[in-house]
Amino acid sequence: MSYIEQIDKTRIPQHVAIIMDGNGRWAKQRGKERTYGHHAGAETVQKITEDAARLGIKYLTLYTFSTENWNRPQKEVSALMNLLLDSIEEETLMKNNLRFQVIGDFMKLPADVQASLKACIEHTVHNTGMCLVLALSYSSRWEITEAARQIAAQVKAGEISPEQITDEYISSHLSTNFMPDPDLLIRTGGEIRLSNYMLWQCAYSELYFCDIFWPDFDNEELYKAICEYQQRERRFGKTSEQIS
Repeated sequence: MSYIEQIDKTRIPQHVAIIMDGNGRWAKQRGKERTYGHHAGAETVQKITEDAARLGIKYLTLYTFSTENWNRPQKEVSALMNLLLDSIEEETLMKNNLRFQVIGDFMKLPADVQASLKACIEHTVHNTGMCLVLALSYSSRWEITEAARQIAAQVKAGEISPEQITDEYISSHLSTNFMPDPDLLIRTGGEIRLSNYMLWQCAYSELYFCDIFWPDFDNEELYKAICEYQQRERRFGKTSEQIS
């Protein structure tokens, strides 16, 4: 039986976040350069985005480029930036009624990439389907540090008191403030860590790790992850009896 047949359509996760790992290793297995894997990974993004939208997922956030990735060889970084430009297909987003957003240190990106991203965000703002979010030049520590600076400045200016700082107030100053926290975090590629991704937001996310490299991650693998998610009991610190 296909995993899609096992999914309870009434319990689809509202927000799925993915760490798309394994592009470079996938390419090396085939005797190719790492950029070959990134191109294959970009094709997987297109397919999984459409699959997620069809399932009824409301937000899909993809860890595309971390702040630490700037430390990679310049040739690979340049190739990734060019690939990003080529991969932003507004036609696909419009055809599927998808909204588009970006989180991360936007100003570090090349000017032409910034312009393309801004245009895509503006042109899809009125779409009513799933929101595709790319985490670009993003890290959770950067995000939390920025939020702390903003809140500290507000306290210094007398706009708020320290007693007014709550979990919700901090969340409202994060770059993800327009969407709910992830229900499900998927990481491909066999590594079992969060790699500085949505550390605050994933406090109670269900975590799913698989060995499959991102270019080989298909709709069946997505459905499999969601099936496992639906088998888990989400207690948020409570007991089973309290939530039943």
